[in-house]
Amino acid sequence: MTDYNLEAAAHVVQLALTPVFLLSGTATLLNVFATRLARVADRVDALSREAKDPHRDELLAVLRRRSHVLDFAVVMSALAGALTCATVLVLFLGEVRGTAAARLLFLAFGGAIVLTIASLAAFVTEMLLAARGVRRAVDRQSGNA
Repeated sequence: MTDYNLEAAAHVVQLALTPVFLLSGTATLLNVFATRLARVADRVDALSREAKDPHRDELLAVLRRRSHVLDFAVVMSALAGALTCATVLVLFLGEVRGTAAARLLFLAFGGAIVLTIASLAAFVTEMLLAARGVRRAVDRQSGNA
C-alpha cells in the first residue's frame, strides 16, 4: 500500500474487522470470567462467616480450585486479546510498510485462537466444578450424602 490508494486502504480495514470481532468476543468472555470469580469470592466470604458448617473446608477447597481455573481462563483470554490486537497491528503495518507479514499474521491470529480455546476449556472446567458443588449441596440437603 505504498501508493496509499483508497481501495487498498479499504481492503485492509475490511480484513481487520475479523480479528476485531474476535476481540469483542474475548472481552465478553473476560467479563463472564470476572463475574464468575466475583461469585466465588462472595461464596468464600459467606463461608468464612459460617463456622458451623461441617463441610466448610471441603467447600473452600472446591472454591479454591474454581478460582485457580478461572485465573487460568482470564490469563489465557487476556493473552488471546493481546494477540488479536497484534494481528490487527501486523496487518496494518505489513500493508503500510509494503512487506509480507503473512507468517507473523498467521502466528498471531492462530495463537489468539488457541488461547481462546484454552480459556473456553478452563471455563468449562470451572462450570463443571461449580455444577458438582451444587449437586453435592443438594445431596447434603436431601440427606443423600
